[in-house]
Amino acid sequence: MGARKRTVSNLPPLKSRGGSQEAFSRGPASVAIAVFLFLFAVLGRPPVAWASSSLDAARFDQRIGTRLPLSLTFRDEGGRPIPLARCFDTRPVVLSLAYYDCPNLCTIVLDGQVRSFLSLPYLLGRDFSAVTVSIDPNEGPDLARTKKAAYLRRYGHPGSEGAWHFLTGRFTEIRRLADAIGFHYDYDPASHQYAHPSGLVILTPDGRVARYFFGVEYDPGQLKLALLEAAAGRLGSPIDQVVLRCYHYDPRTGKYALAVIGLIQGAGAITVLALSVLVGMLLRGERLARGSRPGPEGPE
Repeated sequence: MGARKRTVSNLPPLKSRGGSQEAFSRGPASVAIAVFLFLFAVLGRPPVAWASSSLDAARFDQRIGTRLPLSLTFRDEGGRPIPLARCFDTRPVVLSLAYYDCPNLCTIVLDGQVRSFLSLPYLLGRDFSAVTVSIDPNEGPDLARTKKAAYLRRYGHPGSEGAWHFLTGRFTEIRRLADAIGFHYDYDPASHQYAHPSGLVILTPDGRVARYFFGVEYDPGQLKLALLEAAAGRLGSPIDQVVLRCYHYDPRTGKYALAVIGLIQGAGAITVLALSVLVGMLLRGERLARGSRPGPEGPE
């Protein structure tokens, strides 16, 4: 019998650097392996070792019941001296510490704050007040005024202008306020940025710490309850921290470093594990397929 005819492709053979057409298979397992190796290379790298002491310092110590030093004097958005006590009356207060020129989580924290305010059945200025203090003593009223205008515009309720204070101050006053609420931060001179935790502190009308909210999103239902209890002078209890520390933003790459690297690597580890299982299954399938494939037939 004559030899069985073979189908000949018009495409040129795949060339490889080693001269072998089989040097790289284009099957699904090879694609999965390539993706696996890429993710392993990217996600397996250790975080950049930037000022670890600064990162270690960025945390909240929960000091429920501590009374703030209300005699501290800051400057308001118009540059006028304002005792902290003037920000308190008969309403509970939402306190946040950030810095206005921050390229990292500070803006996200304030964004989450205003979103939560908009979801509340309470109104800023009628039912509660808010105070945001810059931790950078080099920032002045101009930045504070710009930030306040932007967030009041987003909030959009008339009558809130005098109820959300954006303050600046000197290092001593800032540090004393931060210490009172257990807000630990540090300045990194190499990057000219601050490492600090993210969250809100709910205060009673007489200036005592009632409750903490950590992270960058704040559940409106929990915030409503916290404000209700603080208004009545009731204090909450310490909660587990989900610490998001604001740190370096690299303008050369447009990426955050260290602030979110733990979250990225955690998700990456799960992805790599899933891909490992997938690669193993695909390789096993290809080996079984090759084993059951009949060999080339020569002339009889």
